[in-house]
Amino acid sequence: MPNLYPSRDLDGPPPSPSALLDELSSAGVAFDVGTNERAEHARDWWPLSIPEVARGHVTNWPGVVVRPRSTLEVSSILRIAESHRVAVTAQGGRSGVGGGAVPETGAIALDLTGLNEIIALDARSCTVRVQAGIFGPDLEQFVQKSGFTVGHFPQSFDLATVGGWIACRGAGQFSNRYGKIEDIVAGLEVVLADGRVVRTGALAGAGPRSAMGPDLTQLFVGSEGTLGVITAAALRAHPVAGHQVRAAFGFASFEKGLEALRATLRLGATPAVVRLYDKRESGRSFEIGDANVLIVLDEGHAPVIDAAMSVLSAACIDNGASPLPDSLVETWLGHRNDVSALASVTRAGIVVDTIEVAAPWSELAALYRDALDGLNGIDGCLAASAHESHAYLDGACLYFTFAGRGPDPSDDKWAEDYYRRSWEEVMGATRRHRGSISHHHGIGLVRGPYLADALGEGFSVLESLKAALDPVGILNPGKLGLSSPFGDASTFMTSSHSCP
Repeated sequence: MPNLYPSRDLDGPPPSPSALLDELSSAGVAFDVGTNERAEHARDWWPLSIPEVARGHVTNWPGVVVRPRSTLEVSSILRIAESHRVAVTAQGGRSGVGGGAVPETGAIALDLTGLNEIIALDARSCTVRVQAGIFGPDLEQFVQKSGFTVGHFPQSFDLATVGGWIACRGAGQFSNRYGKIEDIVAGLEVVLADGRVVRTGALAGAGPRSAMGPDLTQLFVGSEGTLGVITAAALRAHPVAGHQVRAAFGFASFEKGLEALRATLRLGATPAVVRLYDKRESGRSFEIGDANVLIVLDEGHAPVIDAAMSVLSAACIDNGASPLPDSLVETWLGHRNDVSALASVTRAGIVVDTIEVAAPWSELAALYRDALDGLNGIDGCLAASAHESHAYLDGACLYFTFAGRGPDPSDDKWAEDYYRRSWEEVMGATRRHRGSISHHHGIGLVRGPYLADALGEGFSVLESLKAALDPVGILNPGKLGLSSPFGDASTFMTSSHSCP
């Protein structure tokens, strides 16, 4: 990962007890107790953990990094962990941005990247079966050789694994065409806390759209390793697109752009990429400061794509849009996954993060204004902006960015207070406007305090599921706002908010 700890030996606490390590060794499982390796598996890409990494500070030390090579080994590891009452945090590329892959102190960091095989491609049924530790580029390269694409391209594409996509309920940048990950997953293999292996959907021999009780696949999608460890998946794939169209438009207001998108989706058109940037982000991303820029990309069968683009173009013109050069799409494609500026901004003492939420069309414009008013009203705010990144028949995702700096860049207390207030403003605005507090980044630690309120009585159902499937509480404790029997998971949250 680019945000690496300093290249020196780090001082850390002792590793896991020898009794646990002896059992892992007897089970034939590879593991590492070196301090540098344990430190690397102590964090994910939470933006405000980057300063901690730069100065070599580790908040939550796992006791051991374990690297299974099969589902059978994962089963053995979980049985051993449960018998020793040791927490286990499943990890892939650790590319999440909310602390979801952060283990508790003394936990087993379960590195699943060794489960990286492609099991089979069923070209006739358009599905591919893979192990959960495979990285996005490796999967896509394989299926494209046979003329297919999974179509899931998150910003973390180079860093994330299939298991991570599923565990966080992620979205790719082409999700309007290919779906979010919950639309792509056709079945799962999951190891429960006691070592039992459960297979769902296509991996259990079920056909598509079955009516065999509740969808158990979706039970584990988005569960962030708290209900079971995902070891394999069946994914839907699509023929590689033979036709692609690009366009860009400028709107006088962000609200007019949202209305054009609402009208487009209402008529059944689903262009793969529709990203609407407010004026501040349009200036930053495209050097166009006098318009709210919409970029559009669609791909697939030419008659379908051309029809969808015709619908969208008409909706844009109806809402007063002006055509812009479609080269803006190429600009976005060239920089869409570039996060290199994050480290330098943080070193300058600036607190920065992004928050993605979703809301119905009837509330979206009001949510946009409400959240930005709240962010701009916080002392020290340097910038607050937003863009729409994924659109649906019933609503869309808004992606907020905020940045602030206090009078003294070394004041950790100010940085933490500013960060918390920024999150509280956006979470509060989202709840006031009937929105989802996360669209695709998941909950992890950063959103944990808000989930019980967001789910209402449904949170007690989640707690009951956790108690039934993981009675000892070993699986990724403290995430999804669930209590931890091992300690206070919020200690990492407090520490990682500090900026130098």
